[in-house]
Amino acid sequence: MSSGHAQLHLQLQALPPPPLRYGSVLFPSHPIQSKRIRNSSFSLRLYHNGSTSSVFGRKSGVIRSSVAEEANGAAEPKPKQQVTVKRPYPFHEIELKWQRYWEENQTFRTPDEIDTSKPKYYVLDMFPYPSGAGLHVGHPLGYTATDILARLKRMQGYNVLHPMGWDAFGLPAEQYAIETGTHPKITTLKNIDRFRSQLKSLGFSYDWDREISTTEPEYYRWTQWIFLQLLKRGLAYQAEVPVNWCPALGTVLANEEVVDGVSERGGHPVIRKPMKQWMLKITAYADRLLEDLDDLDWPESIKEMQRNWIGRSEGAEMDFPILSSDGQERDTKITIYTTRPDTIFGATYLVVAPEHPLLSSLVSTAQRKSVEEYTDLASRKSDLERTELQKEKTGVFSGCYAKNPVSGEAIPIWVADYVLGSYGTGAIMAVPAHDTRDLEFASKFDIPIRWVVMPDDKNLSGSGKAYSGEGTVVNSSNSTVGLDINGLSSKEAASKVIKWADKTANGKKKVNYKLRDWLFARQRYWGEPIPVVFLDDNGEIVPLLETELPLTLPELDDFSPTGTGEPPLSKSVSWVKTKDPLSGKPARRETSTMPQWAGSCWYYLRFMDPKNSKEVVAKTKEMYWSPVDVYVGGAEHAVLHLLYSRFWHKVLYDIGVVSTKEPFKCVINQGIILGEVQYIAYKDSDGNFISADSGTSVEYHQELIPEEKVMKSGDSFVMKDNPNICLIARSHKMSKSRGNVVNPDDVVSEYGADSLRLYEMFMGPLRDSKTWNTSGIEGVHRFLGRTWRLIVGSPLSDGTFKDGTLVTDEDPTLEQLRSLHKCIAKVTEEIEATRFNTGISAMMEFLNVAYKWKKHPRLIIEAFVLLLSPYAPHMAEELWFRLGHSKSLAYEPFPKADPAFLKESTIVLPVQINGKTRGTIQVEETCSEENAFQLASRDEKLSKYLNGKVIKKRIFVPGKILNVILDLQNVKATVR
Repeated sequence: MSSGHAQLHLQLQALPPPPLRYGSVLFPSHPIQSKRIRNSSFSLRLYHNGSTSSVFGRKSGVIRSSVAEEANGAAEPKPKQQVTVKRPYPFHEIELKWQRYWEENQTFRTPDEIDTSKPKYYVLDMFPYPSGAGLHVGHPLGYTATDILARLKRMQGYNVLHPMGWDAFGLPAEQYAIETGTHPKITTLKNIDRFRSQLKSLGFSYDWDREISTTEPEYYRWTQWIFLQLLKRGLAYQAEVPVNWCPALGTVLANEEVVDGVSERGGHPVIRKPMKQWMLKITAYADRLLEDLDDLDWPESIKEMQRNWIGRSEGAEMDFPILSSDGQERDTKITIYTTRPDTIFGATYLVVAPEHPLLSSLVSTAQRKSVEEYTDLASRKSDLERTELQKEKTGVFSGCYAKNPVSGEAIPIWVADYVLGSYGTGAIMAVPAHDTRDLEFASKFDIPIRWVVMPDDKNLSGSGKAYSGEGTVVNSSNSTVGLDINGLSSKEAASKVIKWADKTANGKKKVNYKLRDWLFARQRYWGEPIPVVFLDDNGEIVPLLETELPLTLPELDDFSPTGTGEPPLSKSVSWVKTKDPLSGKPARRETSTMPQWAGSCWYYLRFMDPKNSKEVVAKTKEMYWSPVDVYVGGAEHAVLHLLYSRFWHKVLYDIGVVSTKEPFKCVINQGIILGEVQYIAYKDSDGNFISADSGTSVEYHQELIPEEKVMKSGDSFVMKDNPNICLIARSHKMSKSRGNVVNPDDVVSEYGADSLRLYEMFMGPLRDSKTWNTSGIEGVHRFLGRTWRLIVGSPLSDGTFKDGTLVTDEDPTLEQLRSLHKCIAKVTEEIEATRFNTGISAMMEFLNVAYKWKKHPRLIIEAFVLLLSPYAPHMAEELWFRLGHSKSLAYEPFPKADPAFLKESTIVLPVQINGKTRGTIQVEETCSEENAFQLASRDEKLSKYLNGKVIKKRIFVPGKILNVILDLQNVKATVR
């Protein structure tokens, strides 16, 4: 998925001025000064030019971030002394060898015609946006997890579908085109090539024959086809809606693309203005999107986020007549939506959104200028800013009043930006006694506050705070309108108010949703053309014939915004001017394009049948492969991408294209890999270190401290040579702007792809966020080296390894079989439960045991190599080959644990000396008294009590205890 959709900014702590403690760690407020820190084992350069950017060096100085090279405008000079890394095994040879083998033999290709009697396993990554920066080490986390699952399932006899493609339309490529004049297609293809090369270098078992890109006409033909199906069913329409318009980018932005009133990309000002836009009626599927969540194997947090986004609520719509200046009811009414009709007697004012359609007709002459200024100011804020609970409430009086339909009182109508025109009716009844936001507003503008619900806890009513809970209704009766709800519970009162409103035509029961229809247009070039034309004579919308698809993008030389709101496509006059395919009448094409979400809504279906030119997907293939069994991606796509995909899938289900109600059976959100931890010390103007927890107000600058000079002290980090100096520790999400990106190419070059794969899985649970530590990769690299030496042997004097292996063909011992099958059971269980780190631990434990054996039988070693293969496929393939096999192990049966070898046959036997327990020994369940005594005599701890002593008697209870009674009168021990 595109990282541009919604970046997840994750860091240990923001950096507030002045220094502020976070727990026991302090965080800084000032940018790090440009300096280079060196010692014999650490190299680090920081560049500062308006923002902080850093390059992390490994102990050998080889693995470095490429970001600083761009920030500094030149390549970072290499250290004068290069450290030659001695390779524990020849990964530089075997990884390229087996990547070539897999590609040449199409090892992981899933044939079009398969044996459908076999079980299927469709494991999918949220496909990436191919940015110019390429991959960083955070990206392969999820890809490695899905690859391990795919490799396991192939070996377990499943038909596996494991494809990869590119979500390649989008604003970044277009902005680059505007800045450089390079066509977005050229940039996109170049970026795809880089991403593909990096992914292949990591040994991922993708079926590259199924590779797709959302920018290819053969693909977006079907995106356009789906749009036409939506249009036919009234699910696509045009409407005048307030949008986030960015003049500099020349496009409409989604709410999540606007941060603090500026565009997420580029930081350009964004304003709210009404524009005619294409919308998709996702609200028509709100109930189904909500109800079907219950049956999904998704994280509960993700399902709850979707429930909250849909935001179903039950309440009432109530009409408030607008009053003229002389207090008479006008013909116009303001309709509000409320979930608490029981509090309507407490409504002391109304609030309308700045974009409410009736606002211009409400405003008095005296207030018009103030309202217009306020509305203009509100148009520059995002919805998120406007509804932020902590922000100070602002508003302006409209100069007009409305009539409370139940109390008959004239109440003022205010304009405030905390009410959104896109939610409910764009107007609310404000009940300040029972809503915190309303109370803050009423207190600021001196509006009456009336309690109408008394809580069961009487102390709450006198707290001075709004009470939003339920209770007993008071002060709520008007015999003139025939409504009395005093003394009723909140639920009873709400029901009575709704019945009264319906009977008197003052309102009705209403189910409402926070979910808004999907704004489905962008004023940019690099996106899917929308397949409709508008007749010149009357503006009628005419869909293209399906036989005319795909409608391809015209070639343009100028991709810059027009500045008028017209999209860049309007510059291609010959493309825009066309004819209605049926009537032949002059027409013009739609010049907006689809949003980037469009292509990613259904790509999982195309992977099932990527070369089908007749339909989205063949029915037989869809019925076999659907739904996706495991879908792995970032939590930043937990709401919108998944929600939009589910919406399109349900539409396709309704028209018979797909056979399942939901697209993704199981969703897993992998955690984020943060950049390496930085340790920062404060120094005063004289160069003296200042403890970060000193609270001093003197001026200081910051200095990075190498990790080897830092130690943990309680919950804090301090300098080793001066523990009184408390340091700041921080870690951020890897990003180009922060300069903490670690390039996987560098890691692969120095340690190999298998080491990178293993390390990313060994860092911790898949779903947790973790901090990258380059030195940490050395541990798994050593494990792979030890594995290689156990099976192949130590290197020759020239650093090479002899052919073949050290394994023997003799039968394994019972101990060896038990160790192996224990490992098989654990690794299998942990992979299937996506607990990959503990699966690696099990293999490490096995290796430690195996090193104690004098001989290593083929049966044991071959099974271990197969266990290792999903994690470290290159090494496993090479070892398999050396063990005498001519074909890839990719489809070899995965080892199965034999329960007979899993049963523990040994027990811990307590040993007493003269009735006092002195230790324990490990014995077989069937161990005899004599064998137990001999084991005790050889035990290091117990032997000192027995050697040289006379044994008077032995008491042995099989499986329970051995008690040795000594004859303390004699010196020499005699054993009966």
